[in-house]
Amino acid sequence: MGESRIACAQTVPVAGDVEANVQQHLDLIRATASESPDAIVFPELSLTGYELDLADRLAFDGDDRRLEPLRLAGATQRVTLIVGAPIRQGGKLYNGAFILRPGAETLIHCKRYLGTFGEEARVDGELPPAEASVFVPGEPAPLFAAGERAAAIAICAEGNRPQHAQDAAARGASAYLASSFVIPSEYEEATRNLRQRALDHRMLVAFANFSGSSGGLRSAGASATWAPDGTLLGKLPKEGAGILLAVASDDQWTAVALSSVGVTD
Repeated sequence: MGESRIACAQTVPVAGDVEANVQQHLDLIRATASESPDAIVFPELSLTGYELDLADRLAFDGDDRRLEPLRLAGATQRVTLIVGAPIRQGGKLYNGAFILRPGAETLIHCKRYLGTFGEEARVDGELPPAEASVFVPGEPAPLFAAGERAAAIAICAEGNRPQHAQDAAARGASAYLASSFVIPSEYEEATRNLRQRALDHRMLVAFANFSGSSGGLRSAGASATWAPDGTLLGKLPKEGAGILLAVASDDQWTAVALSSVGVTD
């Protein structure tokens, strides 16, 4: 198997400000220009922040003009971008991700296994709303090329479900890109699960998480990547935005480039 260059992007979301979030995406994409990644995965609902109360008002569709700067950036750098957004299709609202591929049709992944937060996430005695109160379950996107590897998307809680990665592997995935919003109290479990997905299916796993706060909750940051043998290739800091790039030649994941970007909350 040939070379693949797969990056996860850690962002500091601005609640409900699509323009500001798109600009941060563009800054991070441009910061990777010299590294020529094949694909960059951004966090869950990265274009709006994890703001469930704003999801209906800010929802995207497949032809949304707000995606155009990202399409152009991806085409210019020849990189596939996986960006998160509330997506409306057929009158239904999904927690989704756009897979923006240079010179090819945009694919849409709609989260099947919707998430909830545990007791540790209570704020002023209240738990955040369950995603099922806002979104409906959807279907995965087709696999897509990330260099010489076939990649599948997981949105946050999907990575906690062994069946999800098993289905992706059965379809031929050798890279598993997790677009996530993980809080500190759930970080250890979430990353343990993602490492296990790498081990179970001999897949590269890239985990993109927010830094800062979103939806009234603090995020854990520390986006990370695991080789197919479960080795932790690298991890970003808990705070701030940045890019973590994993590079494979044949079946050897030999390098991780850490590129920090000056965005803080």
